[in-house]
Amino acid sequence: MSPRNSVVEARRTRDRIIERSVAVASVEGLEGLTIGRLAADLGMSKSGLLGHFGTKEVLQLAALERASVIFLASVWEPVADTGPGLTRLRAVCERWIDYLEREREAFPGGCLFTTAVVEFDGRADGPVRDVVERLFRIWRRRLVVDLRLAVRAGELPADTDPRQIAFELIGLYMGLNHAIQLERDPQAPERTRRALDRLLTPTS
Repeated sequence: MSPRNSVVEARRTRDRIIERSVAVASVEGLEGLTIGRLAADLGMSKSGLLGHFGTKEVLQLAALERASVIFLASVWEPVADTGPGLTRLRAVCERWIDYLEREREAFPGGCLFTTAVVEFDGRADGPVRDVVERLFRIWRRRLVVDLRLAVRAGELPADTDPRQIAFELIGLYMGLNHAIQLERDPQAPERTRRALDRLLTPTS
């Protein structure tokens, strides 16, 4: 095998490992990413898998970053060029519902970030917890930007607190993930839409 082909094959193998890691972590948590489990799932040796990542923590971080790419590709990128403010925010919110309902191939256990928050929020600071917190902070900032633009454009009442609404939106979608995954509630997406109508009522 030529050096170039070896690099391509190594990249493909790494991608397979990360893809499987994301799926496993969505069901069993990031701590469920054991080298032995993944090696068995992928038909690899433990040493072969470790050769790509070195440690379990590096693998956990790679899974989080890949999950972030999938989330943004599903929720943000399709509507990023929509008019900023309330129009884009409502489009994002609808894509977010669709992501939690339908993104089962990548996340068979539901949103990996919700799982990771429950798993790591009470732990001491560390690289994995820090990345989970950073990704949530970046996403909250995106929401706040459109909320501020909506207030500035008169699309939302002047006394709207963008950070408060962003806080409530994140809580709403964590609740939606819970209702879909744990309760199997078929009405949960529509309940979420009704809650959004109350939170994001335009200025009359």
